[in-house]
Amino acid sequence: MTSSSSDRPGEFELIARLFAPLATAPGAFGLTDDAAIITPPAGEELVVTTDALVEAVHFLRSDPPASIAKKSLRMNLSDLAAKGAAPIAYLLALSLPDATDMAWLKTFAHGLGEDQREYGVSLIGGDTTRTPGPLTLAITALGSVPRGTMIRRAGAKKGDLVFVSGTIGDAGAGLAILKGEGVAIPDAVRDELVARYREPSPRVSLGPALRGLASAALDVSDGLLADLGHIAETSQVRIEVDAGRIPLSPALLALRGNDLAALVRAATAGDDYEIAFTAPERARSAILKIAAEACVPVTEIGRVQAGHGVALLDSAGHEIAVPRTGYVHF
Repeated sequence: MTSSSSDRPGEFELIARLFAPLATAPGAFGLTDDAAIITPPAGEELVVTTDALVEAVHFLRSDPPASIAKKSLRMNLSDLAAKGAAPIAYLLALSLPDATDMAWLKTFAHGLGEDQREYGVSLIGGDTTRTPGPLTLAITALGSVPRGTMIRRAGAKKGDLVFVSGTIGDAGAGLAILKGEGVAIPDAVRDELVARYREPSPRVSLGPALRGLASAALDVSDGLLADLGHIAETSQVRIEVDAGRIPLSPALLALRGNDLAALVRAATAGDDYEIAFTAPERARSAILKIAAEACVPVTEIGRVQAGHGVALLDSAGHEIAVPRTGYVHF
């Protein structure tokens, strides 16, 4: 962003120059209409999700515009993946402060274009408007699943195992670095953690493969414990997580080590966009097989019990006091 928007065109010229080229789906009509048409594949249902991002809440003013674009899209693709859905298309609502110039917008649109090619999706519509407040954007993403196969939060049962993809806590550490933590660590470590915050990796290859195996699933956006708590509440069960089994990356270990404080901080950090899920014990070997095929590491971290809530346990099975399980929106 800069201090002047004198070179920024009007709304319709802006759409025609930057966003219409991203509308590659036939039903998007080149963004020349008021609506788009989506026809899911035969025998499949549409899955719809939306996320809003606000400057200084979900991203920093200093973040590169292409990264802001990619994060906003990938957050939604992560939601679809956790539901077992294959992505199809998305809509973008963009509220721009006057200080947003054309160079910023070109880089933002370029980031979206790169991710469209990587993930096989198309922009099909949305809205652009001015705002006196901070930059705000919202993406609504559409995917599809075979009828009746979407993986819900409800469905976890006593005796199920608990799994998570990837590593946990990296994005939170990346944000902390951008705010001044970790000045003494190597640049390569800093860059890796910051990249995890700015450009998460939605597990689009793993999610659809979990259909028929996972009993419940969601993506880790507010924090591993907080989000597993949503599964516990919706499924009316208790989820117990073994602190020592939470997967931590070498970069995070280099920054914070693996003592109890570091584990709790990782388990309650947000923006990981990994898939946390439960599954019957008999599905363990199949899950590890599909994880290997998808080239996405998956770690067993706990078990579903009777009861309610989520608990973080130490090596002796004692519950660890956690003042806050994750990010609180309000």
